[in-house]
Amino acid sequence: MTKNFTNKIWVARFAAPVLVGLATPIGSGAARAAAIIDVDLASQTMHVESSTGSYDWPVSTARSGYSTPRGHYAPIGLERMHYSKKYHESPMPFSIFFRGGYAIHGTYATAALGHPASHGCVRLSPAHAQQLFEMVQREGGSISISGTPPCPARYASYAPR
Repeated sequence: MTKNFTNKIWVARFAAPVLVGLATPIGSGAARAAAIIDVDLASQTMHVESSTGSYDWPVSTARSGYSTPRGHYAPIGLERMHYSKKYHESPMPFSIFFRGGYAIHGTYATAALGHPASHGCVRLSPAHAQQLFEMVQREGGSISISGTPPCPARYASYAPR
């Protein structure tokens, strides 16, 4: 099979349904064109509007010394399980890449959700990441990241006597 033929099959199977979904007018009674994903850095939350409902989830974004890019993005890649080559093969389940190596993905460090903890990605619980991944796979997505991250907590240093 030639590479050109393989590319046409990929476009027919994967890109065409997304393009058709994006052409569906919003508010026409038809299915929503894309899941709308809003990340608020200040509150460390994500709000999602989808054809399946409305959701609010805690997230973790960049901790002190790192940054999560603000702006409006479209998903550029989806991987059910990605391992970060930059950060010691760290698992990134249900990754939705939106800018270079930045992604929305699941984390097993769920106790940190609601507080800055990442190297710049937007982290969700694994269950919420899977739910979002499947929405974006089905509907496409629009990602908006805004707000000012909370100031890092400052702790008094402890000096034993």
